[in-house]
Amino acid sequence: MHATQTLIRGGLVLVENAQFAPVSLVIEEGRVVAVIDGDGPDDLPTLDATGRIVIPGLVNGHTHSHGALGRGGVPEDATLETFLAGGAALNGNRHSDDLRLSAELSAVEMIRKGCTACFDLSVELPGPSVAGIHAVAEAYHNAGLRAVVAPMISDRTIYQALPGLLDAFAPSQRAALAAISLPRWQETLAICTEAFARWPVPRDRVKPGLGPAIPLHCSDAFLTACAATAQAADLCLQTHLAETQMQQVAAHQRYGTSLTAHLDRLGLISPRFSGAHGVWLDPHEAALLASHGAGIVHNPLSNLRLGSGIAPLHALRSAGVTLGVGTDAANTSDAQNMFEALRLATTLSRTSSAPPEHWIGPTEAFRMATEGSARILGLDRVGRIAPGWAADLLFLDRSYCHYVPLRDPLSQIVFAETGAALREVMIAGALVFADNRVLTLDEASLAERAGRAATRLDAANHDARQMAEAAALIVRSFCRSACARHPHSHPL
Repeated sequence: MHATQTLIRGGLVLVENAQFAPVSLVIEEGRVVAVIDGDGPDDLPTLDATGRIVIPGLVNGHTHSHGALGRGGVPEDATLETFLAGGAALNGNRHSDDLRLSAELSAVEMIRKGCTACFDLSVELPGPSVAGIHAVAEAYHNAGLRAVVAPMISDRTIYQALPGLLDAFAPSQRAALAAISLPRWQETLAICTEAFARWPVPRDRVKPGLGPAIPLHCSDAFLTACAATAQAADLCLQTHLAETQMQQVAAHQRYGTSLTAHLDRLGLISPRFSGAHGVWLDPHEAALLASHGAGIVHNPLSNLRLGSGIAPLHALRSAGVTLGVGTDAANTSDAQNMFEALRLATTLSRTSSAPPEHWIGPTEAFRMATEGSARILGLDRVGRIAPGWAADLLFLDRSYCHYVPLRDPLSQIVFAETGAALREVMIAGALVFADNRVLTLDEASLAERAGRAATRLDAANHDARQMAEAAALIVRSFCRSACARHPHSHPL
């Protein structure tokens, strides 16, 4: 009767994301089947959580696994647009084994920082391949993580996406940049459809999604086809939405309206849709997203790193938009630490003399980083400790300095935790981290392989890096000038 059940006892457990209690948990087939006052029955295999604070796993609503192999390669003065201009320098000449390795590196860091699920927009240049998409899916499956694997796809380069950008370059440089091209969107979607049809791992843990990179980087026909594909195959769809002021300026130039309004015209905005960042959304856009049940993923680490701005969480919350939290890539955020993102989600809401009633409190920020992100990933009953919900659990050391003395556990977690007190991670009822090591992947081997891959890729992409560095000066000047000419484009 109890052969497949496990008892977790002795911990201080966050129940229903509402209150901490000294309860025991019964786990069966990857889910919590009972929350019991006290120690629970003595006839079950037991995991002793004495001295632990037990919380649900954090859910990363937006990341890019390819960023792990690009760590340290982003200039310290990079903006989003100059970063995009150097995409080939960071991500070029990779094969499917590199994509697998980078996803494994991301998975290790996320597990070590308390993340149990993620929405991954992984890129492959010049376009996706079945082998590459499957390699990422297999990496997450082998790591034990939950994931939405959404190939990040587009059919325009940044030089084609931003009206007038190519004209800012000298003729010789302009010709070289204009020659850069991406596959036809029909070919790209055909490859994605084939990869999804022959999905290599069980979909209960790792499932496909679609990631049209940035609306401006995708033709309208492509975006419409992505929406139709997502609808037909019941896939989550995520794009980068109003991440920078330049994106909104270019949207008004190209479409005559805001990014969200344009996507709504094309039929993309729906409960399966989420936008990453949302820094430069206007009130009408917030209302549109809320009316369709769509979501926004807050990525404070990269928003600060790239100088994109601070997302207007209070206004989005007031409009009724579903909110999640993400780390973005390990190269643009320099980490895959959801605890850091969680802390910034609440502390950044206190800037610009915002009144306290507009602040995002610890409880709300935590729910954004668990249940909110899980909803954006389309995960059922993930992000809370309650009967019937996934047994995705984090075990924090109650004796660690952050919790001595212990007065308000959730507040102390949100404002102080970095992952340093994390001792065990459980996903779907199975331990994937314990004794300071990831149990599902060989970290020493990954480190050795990553060193070799970085050396090879840096050499292979040397010329692309030089071209990107030269182009970045023009791109930065162009964007600064364009934004200065359009002061009407302000965030909420």
